[in-house]
Amino acid sequence: MRAVWVSIAVAGALAGYGVVADRPARAASSAQATSRRAARDAAPDADPASAFWRGAPAIFLTNDSRGNPVPGYRSEVRSRWTQQNLYFLFICPYEQLNLKPDPTTSAETNHLWNWDVAEVFIGSDFHNIHQYREFEISPQGEWVDLDIDLDTPRPEGGWKWNSGFRVAARIDRAAKVWYGVMQIPYSSVDPRPAARGNTLRINFYRAQGPRADRKMLSWQPTGKSTFHVPEAFGTLKLVK
Repeated sequence: MRAVWVSIAVAGALAGYGVVADRPARAASSAQATSRRAARDAAPDADPASAFWRGAPAIFLTNDSRGNPVPGYRSEVRSRWTQQNLYFLFICPYEQLNLKPDPTTSAETNHLWNWDVAEVFIGSDFHNIHQYREFEISPQGEWVDLDIDLDTPRPEGGWKWNSGFRVAARIDRAAKVWYGVMQIPYSSVDPRPAARGNTLRINFYRAQGPRADRKMLSWQPTGKSTFHVPEAFGTLKLVK
């Protein structure tokens, strides 16, 4: 059973993580995101103002999967990495949440994508791009991870694969923003050791709101109604 933290994040000392900026840095290219190395691992922290997340590179989701603007839902994703883990922080404004009743955070939730989620698809194979891993988190701290092979689908759709990733989430109802963090074991997405310069294939997504007014955001547009178009992935580069 993996641990899940939902809610209170505590800011640490900036120097403890080697962070020198208090604002996220923009990615250099619209199709390339960057992940900045952290001095050490930390428990998943859903506070964007914490020492761990200050100055982390950021990208933004502003369009749907076909590239059309989705006003009012500009979502931010920041990333950091260590030798052991890859981290993502999602900052997601909302108008109305679509949450699963009776959430379970001690075991993964299959079909979590039917509710509000933030998602990342990650692949390390630049030749067989139809193989990648899918990670999802809800505003309530529910999660699911999947081993995807579009050419030879896994049994049960790949959801019984277990990466060992951990999550944290919290909802700021006054500000109408929810925050979600993923701590993904690097070895679950790349056979290489984590190292500066490593590049992964990646895309970020978000499903938001009740079915009648569902918003589907995509960092790199897929050109289709589905998110599962690996040809449209961008890249994530590990940097110092």
